[in-house]
Amino acid sequence: MNKLTKVGCSALCGSLAAMSAANAGDLTATGSAHVTYFSQSGTGDAVTGNPLGMQSNVTFKGSGELDNGWTFALSIAEGDASAYSSTNVDIVMGGLGSLNFDGGDSGNGIAAYDNVMPTAWEEAHGAGLSGGVKTVLGSGASNNVMYTTPKVLGTTIALTYAHAYGVTDTADKTSKVDNLSNGRGRDITIKINPSAGTEIMSGLNIYAGASTIERSKNALGIGDQYEGVGAVTYALGPVEVGVMTSVVYNGNEKTETAYHTYKNNGFGIAFNVNDDFAVSYGTYKSRKVGYAHGNGISQGGEGSREIEVTSWQASYTMGGASIRVADVVADNAGFNGSNDQEATVLSLSLAF
Repeated sequence: MNKLTKVGCSALCGSLAAMSAANAGDLTATGSAHVTYFSQSGTGDAVTGNPLGMQSNVTFKGSGELDNGWTFALSIAEGDASAYSSTNVDIVMGGLGSLNFDGGDSGNGIAAYDNVMPTAWEEAHGAGLSGGVKTVLGSGASNNVMYTTPKVLGTTIALTYAHAYGVTDTADKTSKVDNLSNGRGRDITIKINPSAGTEIMSGLNIYAGASTIERSKNALGIGDQYEGVGAVTYALGPVEVGVMTSVVYNGNEKTETAYHTYKNNGFGIAFNVNDDFAVSYGTYKSRKVGYAHGNGISQGGEGSREIEVTSWQASYTMGGASIRVADVVADNAGFNGSNDQEATVLSLSLAF
């Protein structure tokens, strides 16, 4: 009886040890709180209403390592009021690159390079007054898998695939139908840092990407969607400057009153006064072209075809607290030549 008891304990201990090894890893929670003051004016005496806003975010991150040295990570993001936002699983395979499984948070594919201009806080159109500009999105807004190559000579390439564009957050062991007019999405992006071992070139980064979204036979004559983006940024000392361009062709050449192509250009320059204080200026333009049929329907004036957003920004960081301010001007907001808007945004961010 005693012998059997000892064998049983040994087996149990061995099982517990195996379970412990299989579940080894870390799980952490991080979060932030944002309080903003937003004041807007413009054509038609726009009224701000209540200018105070608040947002909270919590992110859970888990990580671990396999016996062969590969690492894996899980990220679950919750948005304001603990509302579920997105999930992704990342597997880093050493010299083989990495795989990322994403629930559709616009972080993969060409969407990662939609606007990489240097800034003290946000993109020129992202500080509270977007103006309705167009940006590239690609497969990143859908359930997708992305493979990223190891860095070779300062270059990484990423391939992103979405089986059903527009479908997000599908549960395991299930399928989901969201938009039968869309099919597969495929993105390819590249980032080059051609430093060549020199300090003066180390601040140069070149970005490029392309995306194709298939349209199914249920798309009512709308063709496949194509997107492309290219950008260059350069940092030298405390100054960083960048330029970018992108194009979106939505395939809509059937609707007589619609444009099917949007061309975008951006510029940004940021100056780090010190480790805590930074200022920046940025601009972003969207121009719609390619009127569908030109059948005598008025295409509108210049103001109805181009949006321009400019923004001055500054940020100051004190440990886990950041104070930011942005002054934003949007000309022809919403592709409306009589709709010019201005906004001033103050933000307090607390990270924990």
